[in-house]
Amino acid sequence: MAVMSYRQALHDTLRAEMLRDPDVFLMGEEIGRFEGSYKITAGLLDEFGPKRVRDTPIAEEGFTGAAVGAAMLGLRPVVEIMTINFSLLALDQIVNHAAKIYGMFGGQKSVPMVIRTPGGGGQQLAATHSQNVELFYAFTPGLKVVAPSSPADAKALLLASIRDNDPVLFLENLALYNTKGEVPDGDVAGEIGRAAVTREGTDITLVAYSRMAHVALQVAEKLAADEGISAEVVDLRSLRPLDRPTIIESVKKTSCAVVLEDDWLTYGIGAEVAASISDGAFDYLDAPVRRVAMAEVPLPYAKSLELAALPSANDVVTAVHQTLDAVGRRSVGAH
Repeated sequence: MAVMSYRQALHDTLRAEMLRDPDVFLMGEEIGRFEGSYKITAGLLDEFGPKRVRDTPIAEEGFTGAAVGAAMLGLRPVVEIMTINFSLLALDQIVNHAAKIYGMFGGQKSVPMVIRTPGGGGQQLAATHSQNVELFYAFTPGLKVVAPSSPADAKALLLASIRDNDPVLFLENLALYNTKGEVPDGDVAGEIGRAAVTREGTDITLVAYSRMAHVALQVAEKLAADEGISAEVVDLRSLRPLDRPTIIESVKKTSCAVVLEDDWLTYGIGAEVAASISDGAFDYLDAPVRRVAMAEVPLPYAKSLELAALPSANDVVTAVHQTLDAVGRRSVGAH
């Protein structure tokens, strides 16, 4: 088991899948000669050539549509869209074509393609380059949407996504690329639609994904060390399909929940998770489900304002305190 960065895990997995399956090829802006804006595709053009590592024009709708056609004809394109913000230009191809062809053709034709795209704030890229608009895609039947938070999950879920016969939106967060972790050896794909309990606990459940899954773990460790609060962390990993049973079973155990997301609060992924908890664990809840999200503003460019708008570990700690205070359980070994 090697220790590597999230970035390296993505690179190595793409290379391994291209070696394994000649139908896998890459498309995207500047992924070849420039080796990608975030160097995920470094060295792959030299190894596999321009037929399988294709630099595209700055035309997201055009090259995403070309990938849909290639997938329909039996290839397995992996499209890199430089930022999820630019995926809005390809929304018609993703939502009205990739997601619907299997159903509209009565199952006669699949679209086995992956769209890799990073998002997230904190990099001073301003409002139109710092969004997480995964809700647009997780909302759409026919698409699968995954959001791994660790290098190990990045490898496992990218393997699963490339081998899946449905279109998969593979969400990355810019803040995760340099994070490191152990990555298992071998060719073992993950399971799309399966959340992970990354830390066991008894007092409260923290539900998160992508960057906020890291924040949740940090908060859980701090609460345990400083206050004796035992927080369980559920990393969603997959947004569609959503693993409701794992979320509900955790909340049944702890009777309290805080949901974290790196996006706006209104109509968000957190709202769906909170509704799922209400549907499946209402009789077990000792307090209302609280949600932590970013400020409902276009993300500012100024660093101080950007950090103020993004959800922080302190915001999560406050939400945990408010939840446990509401039921008188904020004390060492209270539950």
